[in-house]
Amino acid sequence: MTQRHSTQRLVTQRLHGPLVALTALMGVSAVASVVLAVIAPVEILGANGWLKPLKFSISIAIFAATIALILDTLPRRRWLWWLGTAIALLLLAEQVVIVAAVAQGSTSHFNVATAVASALYSLMGASIAAVWLLTLVLGVLVWRRRDGDPARRAALRAGIVVGLAGMGLAFLMTGPTSAQLSDFQGVAGAHAVGIADGGAGLPLLGWSVEGGDLRAPHFIGMHALQGLPLLVWGLEALVRRVPLLASVVTRTRLAWIAGTAWAGVTAITLWQALRGESIIAPSAPVATATALLAVGILIATAAVLRSPRVPEAGRRAPQPVA
Repeated sequence: MTQRHSTQRLVTQRLHGPLVALTALMGVSAVASVVLAVIAPVEILGANGWLKPLKFSISIAIFAATIALILDTLPRRRWLWWLGTAIALLLLAEQVVIVAAVAQGSTSHFNVATAVASALYSLMGASIAAVWLLTLVLGVLVWRRRDGDPARRAALRAGIVVGLAGMGLAFLMTGPTSAQLSDFQGVAGAHAVGIADGGAGLPLLGWSVEGGDLRAPHFIGMHALQGLPLLVWGLEALVRRVPLLASVVTRTRLAWIAGTAWAGVTAITLWQALRGESIIAPSAPVATATALLAVGILIATAAVLRSPRVPEAGRRAPQPVA
């Protein structure tokens, strides 16, 4: 192998630098947030303010790492490098605003009390909208690809579609509520439905246990981008122990079933939130819809597993994950 070919091989094996750096930086940010939550707690809306940058640090780290891995599956193009770099910078800008707001004992989201706060909130909104559009571009590129393992391709396609839908749900939180319009207090937008933001919530996640919370479907849908590919890798890891999973056709069908299930759960939790119901207290209609979805997914899964196929001729099944 010539030195030129060796260099090219190293380049193609290197993940996107700015996104990897952002992932590492968010790891540091998460640790710092935990430390500050203990030694310098700041109460904001009844909760420790440093929990917010902690959650966003973890979420941004996971998202940045995922985008870096997706870019690694695509042909090397300079414009794609800049696309990944733009995503990294936009996410970093959002995190900087969040941390700065907590350090000042204030909120970052929905805060329009002053000209500066309103400008920063607008910056965050524009950043996330841009990230959504750039991720959509990646989604189109991934969807058009025909090479690679079909099951992995199906999981990534479904993950991007559901993930983009979940990300888009954030925009439902940005409009002012009727109460905010009738009595302006420097706040425009809310994640809670039927109650005011704040109050009792689930540990770490903070989702309201008193009313609807749009953060639940937003979180669940957004992370399909990681969950569905991980599920397929898990199926590959079980190939030796579960012969039914040796068929690429079976794994591909299971990937699409999982994508349907993930989309269904996202839709149901969105419906539940819009009804003003807590994630831990579903009403009879929501519980019924959840049960019907579960039964449908179980029936579809059983049908796939009862009619296994061998891997397609000439196609090499992926090696099980160690």
